[in-house]
Amino acid sequence: MRLEGRTVLITGAARGIGRACATRFAAEGADLVLLDIGHDLPGVGYPLGSADQLKQTGALCERAGAAVLTVLADVRDTAAVGSAVDTALERFGTLDVLVNNAGIAAPSGKAVHEVTEDEWALMLDIDLSGAWRMIAAVAPEMLRERRGSIVNVASTAGTVGYRHFAGYVAAKHGLIGLTRAAALDYAPFGVRVNAVCPGSVRDDPHLDGRMLSEIARSLDVPVGEHEQIFLRDQPMNALLEAADVAGAALWLAGDDSRQVTGTVTAVDGGFGAR
Repeated sequence: MRLEGRTVLITGAARGIGRACATRFAAEGADLVLLDIGHDLPGVGYPLGSADQLKQTGALCERAGAAVLTVLADVRDTAAVGSAVDTALERFGTLDVLVNNAGIAAPSGKAVHEVTEDEWALMLDIDLSGAWRMIAAVAPEMLRERRGSIVNVASTAGTVGYRHFAGYVAAKHGLIGLTRAAALDYAPFGVRVNAVCPGSVRDDPHLDGRMLSEIARSLDVPVGEHEQIFLRDQPMNALLEAADVAGAALWLAGDDSRQVTGTVTAVDGGFGAR
């Protein structure tokens, strides 16, 4: 029960890695604030996390014994983010951990010069500025308490480039820069900030995950064959599971990493070592 007595806010919690983190943290004793957008967005060519999926994540966490607050909010909306944090503090009195997991993989599939200004802005507004808004809303409480852990879910795209994914790569590189800068800002107050960089994560139907198939679609890789194709780049000959990422996030959230801040933890099966 490594997180007993602590409250964790997770964005993008409706499915995939967000749901995996939520259920793992619930099993470790945390109370949870689960946030997702709850509707689709023009310009993103696949369905986003729904209100029903978020409710399902909450139910799974409650079965594990967690007290749960679910909130529908768009991380692009500063007022909505602030309201969500205020509601969480009213319910639980504190926020000990923030997991910035909300993100999109599309619009992608274009060379740099083909990306429109609206597509560029949308990607950065969610994948980079969304994490900044959450940190800006949560950090004052953590600084007052002089403790806390912020875990930013980046990507291997935050450390290397990918063809036809310029917006995503730029956003995730920026998220790693934000992680390091915030870590230095908050270290004197006992608040830690770290990033975890997943590689190719298998779409688990139990988690309603679909990120890898959407990346495949953006690259014109046949969905149905994409797992075997992505597997070719995995030194350990296996795709990652969302639970692998959740385990790393759990370590960064808890006391076992109390002297760890400003780091970038790759969970990529050796992809980055090539």
